[in-house]
Amino acid sequence: MTAAAPGLRVVALHLAVVALLFAAQFVLPAYHHGVMARILVLAVFAMGYNLLFGYTGLLSLGHALFFSAGMYGAGLTAYHLGWGPAAAFPAGIAAGAAVSALIALLALRTSGVAFMIVTMMFAQVGYLLTLYFAGWTRGEEGLTLAPALRVLGPLEFTDPRTRYFLALALFSVVLFLTLAVVRAPFGRVLVAIRENEARTRMLGYDTFANKFAATVLSGTISAAAGAAYALLFGYFGSTFATVAYSILPLLWVLVGGAATTLGPFLGTLAMYYLVDISNDVLNRHFPDWDMSSLGTVGVALVLLVLFFPKGLLGGLRRRWVAWLP
Repeated sequence: MTAAAPGLRVVALHLAVVALLFAAQFVLPAYHHGVMARILVLAVFAMGYNLLFGYTGLLSLGHALFFSAGMYGAGLTAYHLGWGPAAAFPAGIAAGAAVSALIALLALRTSGVAFMIVTMMFAQVGYLLTLYFAGWTRGEEGLTLAPALRVLGPLEFTDPRTRYFLALALFSVVLFLTLAVVRAPFGRVLVAIRENEARTRMLGYDTFANKFAATVLSGTISAAAGAAYALLFGYFGSTFATVAYSILPLLWVLVGGAATTLGPFLGTLAMYYLVDISNDVLNRHFPDWDMSSLGTVGVALVLLVLFFPKGLLGGLRRRWVAWLP
């Protein structure tokens, strides 16, 4: 086998996943069609998180700040200024990039548990700001974008098929961007920092600069997911800025497999449907009980830790398919 063969096999796998998702658009029932569009956007959020947590080894509990920065950057400019998606989407990405750069400059002065706490505190500040400026954001109630604001040329975002294809396009771009980053020298340096930052610094690498770049890239990708969510689904509110939306991408990455390119998508897909099906079963068979799907999620995580401690794809790579990226 030539040295290029594993790389070609990896690219072929990712192309096959995108092709399968493209074909799924034509066979999925209406309900699952809409669910998959949301999963594709949220998987982008998880991929952004994975760059920082999975590959760089920085545990953040503040990514809801970046997601909501992109969401409000796109949503508020569309709602209050009447900007179309062509201007609102880049505005959301720019807002997320600016916020992530600022947070990186401050939070990266800490490490370990302190970094986790600092990022969570900044995210909580962001959430409180969305409540404080409720005159603009309407706080927990949120804002709904009129259909006229969600049109890009011939593309109407209210159309389910258009929404699915746009979500898939964003997912595909970020998937191959992530693959290129982690296979580039920059990605190798991030892994080296995760494994042993002191030794990486001793080898002459500027670890702060690399962690800063990873944080900004991670935050920008997360912001792109937030901006896309607001424009594709026409709603944004303070709920998306809560700490829960910082924990969710961590959960998705752990389930799918940290430091794997396809793990965030698989984890998002598995957990979204697990929660959805659990809620449906509980509501159908126990309508009078005040029950949630958290118990089911807890059981699933216990089983995952026991049998796949590195996540679904991480376990698959470790045991059987070593070439998985």
